[in-house]
Amino acid sequence: MHTSTTLSIKVIKAPDSKLRIKTKPVKKVTPELIKIAREMIKMTKTFKDPEGVGLASTQIGRSERLFVAKIGKNGEFVTCFNPKIIKTSPKEKVFFEGCLSIPDVYGETTRPIAVSVEYQDETGQKVAKRLQGVSAWIFQHEVDHLNGTLFMDHVVSQKGRVFKVAGRDQTGSEIFEEVRLV
Repeated sequence: MHTSTTLSIKVIKAPDSKLRIKTKPVKKVTPELIKIAREMIKMTKTFKDPEGVGLASTQIGRSERLFVAKIGKNGEFVTCFNPKIIKTSPKEKVFFEGCLSIPDVYGETTRPIAVSVEYQDETGQKVAKRLQGVSAWIFQHEVDHLNGTLFMDHVVSQKGRVFKVAGRDQTGSEIFEEVRLV
């Protein structure tokens, strides 16, 4: 049993096969899982450019069905155990999407602009809510991770454009260069 106050976790990068894990439902929200989730939030907050807005268990090599995401009121992080997308809006939007596990690569993905979701919180209580805009996009991206799907899978299947960071300008802003997929 791990007794230190912080866990040693790191974000796994593609093409690591652990990113393709299909997660297993959390039977019981335990203190250990809550501790892992809190460490995931701490780690995600360390990513500033680009900002970390979510992290799935598969991205740290675990197989439990959980993620943390910046989808709460006022932009706070929420821990989602056993998350499910119940319903998606018919209206879709193209998002410029990136991922902490695929650094410096971005792509255009088309996703529903709103989703009705369910998950369990840290107390094990079921939460049902409707998310819109960026929160809906983040939730969908993180659920994909739990199903072994990466955003680049959508970019390729939807024939979206792909960009890589080619450098930075004088202000420190990223300069993007389109990448052709063969």
